[in-house]
Amino acid sequence: MGKREASGTPGQLFLTFLKIGAFTFGGGYAMIPLIQREVVDNRRWVSEADILDVVAIAESTPGPIAINAATFIGRRVGGLKGALCATLGVVLPSFVIIAAISFALEAFEGLRAVRYAFWGIRAGVLALILKALVTLFRQCRKSAFAYAVMALAFVAVALLKAGAIAVILACAALGILARQMGWVKS
Repeated sequence: MGKREASGTPGQLFLTFLKIGAFTFGGGYAMIPLIQREVVDNRRWVSEADILDVVAIAESTPGPIAINAATFIGRRVGGLKGALCATLGVVLPSFVIIAAISFALEAFEGLRAVRYAFWGIRAGVLALILKALVTLFRQCRKSAFAYAVMALAFVAVALLKAGAIAVILACAALGILARQMGWVKS
C-alpha cells in the first residue's frame, strides 16, 4: 500500500461514508465505484493503486465489504476514531432505511409498482457491480497466469460453489507460488 495523499478528520470520514451508505443501493460491491470516487478522486485519501488492495483486504476479511472498506480506510486516514466514524457512517443509513422499510414493506409488497421498483433497482445494482468489475479488472496486472487464476477462481465460486475465503486463500497461495517459481515478475 502506498502513502496516502491527504488526511481527513473523523467528521469528514463520517460524512463521506454516510453519503456512500445513503446513496448506494445493492450492497458492498455496488458501493465500490462510489467509494473509489469519494476516497480516491474527491478526497485523495488513498491512491488509485491502493483501492484495489483495499477491496481485496475488505473482501477477504469476515463481514460486509463496504463496512470492511470503510473501517480500513477510516483507520488509515484517521486512526481508531476515523475507523469508528467511517464504519458508523456507512452502516447508519442502511440501519435506518431497513428499520423504516420493515415497518412499511408488509403493507405495500403486493403492489405492482413496488415489485417493478425493485426490479429496476436490481438492474441498476447489476450495472454498479459491473462497473466495479471493470474498474478492478483495469487495475489488475495482466498476464496469462493472472487470467488463468481469475478463470479458476470464477469456476470455483460460480460453478463449484466453493467458499469465497477458500478461493481467496488459494489465489493468494498461487500468487506466492508463481512468484517463487519465477512464473511472474514483481
